[in-house]
Amino acid sequence: MIVYRETETLARDLGFSARTLYAVSNSLPRHYHSAELPKRDGTVRHLSVPDPLLKTIQRRIADRLLPLLPVSPYATAYRCGAGPLRNAAPHAGKPLILKLDIRDFFGSVLYSAVKESAFPASIYAEPLRVLLTMLCYYNEGLPQGAPSSPAISNLILRDFDRTVGSWCAQRDIAYTRYCDDLTFSGSFDAGELQGFVQAELRRQGFFLNPRKTRLLPAGGRQIVTGLTVNQHPAVPPRLRRELRQELYYCQRYGAAEHLARTGRDLPPRAYLQSLLGRVSYVLQIEPGRTEALQWRAWLLETLTHTI
Repeated sequence: MIVYRETETLARDLGFSARTLYAVSNSLPRHYHSAELPKRDGTVRHLSVPDPLLKTIQRRIADRLLPLLPVSPYATAYRCGAGPLRNAAPHAGKPLILKLDIRDFFGSVLYSAVKESAFPASIYAEPLRVLLTMLCYYNEGLPQGAPSSPAISNLILRDFDRTVGSWCAQRDIAYTRYCDDLTFSGSFDAGELQGFVQAELRRQGFFLNPRKTRLLPAGGRQIVTGLTVNQHPAVPPRLRRELRQELYYCQRYGAAEHLARTGRDLPPRAYLQSLLGRVSYVLQIEPGRTEALQWRAWLLETLTHTI
């Protein structure tokens, strides 16, 4: 285990002088700007976006320091091998799925939680713990837009994951967490489960968002992180239909003509590359889907002849 007791050692491993690290930490408002990101429900997500210097520092903290600490096996985002499929797969074919959401998670994280979870005293000297926490914390929360925040979120919820995961395992309930989205599946009393989770979250200063609570029985459509899981993880039929339709028009009229007909101001090559990305996502979820393999072959061939 690497231990940091001297500022010079930490500065060397981050690739910045100690003077720069302290200067940035003491003038954080100058290194952030506000931005808004539209959400699917029509609301906006408020972001605090670091400037290139602070962003580089935070990225190096995320890449070089945070991997020193273990992450819960229940965390399925912001780690190696993570993603929607890993989050959805444990819940396929289950009689009941409960989806819960932590309300304003990033904005509710305490400075002390970041310091204790991400920069523990067993690894860092106290002045370095303060410095690193200041570089990753802003405006009384974890800044959404900072490259260090996702990895820190996993560390903050590590003990919560362990407690909830153990409780669920004793009852044959599958549990995964994708950032602040919690998913449970199996046969269970939804009220009992939700009450337990809510109590454990409150111990850490978090609360559930009741508007995003979903109980999904097997008789209806069960979707977890954008994938249907009634039988096995799959891309929802609606998304495949939309992709199939777009490719049909591209093959019949050409990408440029299709874009002109639909009024989209986008270079044909960029549009075809975006379609290829969507097809690749389908194949990641369902590797043997024949039509997706055919779509990919056509797109790759077309891209070789498209400027």
